Amino acid sequence: MKKLTLKEIAEHIGGTFNIDAEFTEVCIDSRLCKPGCLYIAIKGENFDGHDFTASAFANGASAAIVHHDVDADGPMLRVEDTHKALMALAHWYRTTFDIPVVGLTGSVGKTTTKEMTWFVLNEKFNALKTEGNLNNNIGLPRTLLRMDEDTQAAVIEMGMSNRGEISELSLIAEPTIAIISNIGVSHMENLGSRENILKAKLEILDGLRENCPILLNGDDPYLAGAVIENHPVIYYGIDDKTCDFRAVNIEQCDESTEFDIVYDGKNQHVVIPTIGRHNVYNALAAFGTGVQLGVTAEEAVKGLAKYTPSGMRQRMKTLNGIKFIEDCYNASPDSQRAALKMLSEMKAERKIAVLGDMLELGTISEESHRNAGLLAAKAKVDVFMTYGERSLASAEKARECGVCEVYGFTDKKALADKLFETLKPGDAVLFKASRGMALEDVINDLYGRIK
Repeated sequence: MKKLTLKEIAEHIGGTFNIDAEFTEVCIDSRLCKPGCLYIAIKGENFDGHDFTASAFANGASAAIVHHDVDADGPMLRVEDTHKALMALAHWYRTTFDIPVVGLTGSVGKTTTKEMTWFVLNEKFNALKTEGNLNNNIGLPRTLLRMDEDTQAAVIEMGMSNRGEISELSLIAEPTIAIISNIGVSHMENLGSRENILKAKLEILDGLRENCPILLNGDDPYLAGAVIENHPVIYYGIDDKTCDFRAVNIEQCDESTEFDIVYDGKNQHVVIPTIGRHNVYNALAAFGTGVQLGVTAEEAVKGLAKYTPSGMRQRMKTLNGIKFIEDCYNASPDSQRAALKMLSEMKAERKIAVLGDMLELGTISEESHRNAGLLAAKAKVDVFMTYGERSLASAEKARECGVCEVYGFTDKKALADKLFETLKPGDAVLFKASRGMALEDVINDLYGRIK
């Protein structure tokens, strides 16, 4: 970040300081503090950062923001609420940059869209992006505070669990262009209906700067029907022929997808190094955003070709002739449907689906898990395995729908044993579950045995 002083930030976010000091980085973990760092003592449910202020200074922190007296010596800014101070600091700091800021949200695909958008923009700009899943009211401010004199654009992901959260994040980031990928049933447990989820996602408009555009998935009935005022709306999609950016001639290869994007009377061929129709939507959003921000079609295509899945999202690996699709970061009915469709379109001797529980579905959990079994049958999987108590309903439904080999497990080792016994060269196996199920434990167990 740019060099700042306690005096300077006090003028913008309030508070009183004892001694002025300079800093070029913000940190909320005392263990990671170093010279030139501003330590912000955040209080969480199970910890209080104030208890570690002395440790932060011992590790080299140049200054600290605190709420109350602490047993430590050093330059400190005292504020009413350190978390609010972090958000206020990030908002003010963001306003010191006159650069494109992409704000994006959605029920499914926002991290992949974020990554693809970053690859597209990085062909023209020195672009910053949200790292990992730092998309809440602590992570987003920290991302903005990483901007420096060389930053020419930023791609900011916004997550949420309840109403009001996207609004808060958008008002901090003040995006100059926004994306909503889709309206699914993630967080149904908290919000109760897709209509409420739509309202929550549309809160991104609260901080979107005046007259700046928003890109919406035109094939999503909730987004297609949303009333947007005071902002140009750009639609992208596959099925709706009226979309501003539309994918046609989609062809899935072993580890890539090819298609043409029709827009503004033009036709651009695109190849993305991942598979699945859902990723075509993500690429459309990234391409459309790039075009809006002055990236050429050629630059956008080059950027999309560099995309690599992050973390445990749709990562593909081949061992001993077996194709593994690791998608264990998150799961919802919508993303599960997309993953099964992707598996069904793959070329393989046998197609094996391993699905774990989907969490936070509230009253639709039982229905959603049973429907997963139906979707597995429609995808014509050869072997269907599940992990978790909720997913036993998926296994039961798959049996009812005629899937020949179905196994339900609540023990990871038993699942890994059965998979190791079952898998053979030529198979393609999909792993999909909510993050809380830690299905990667089974994958790592298998990799250890196969190697």
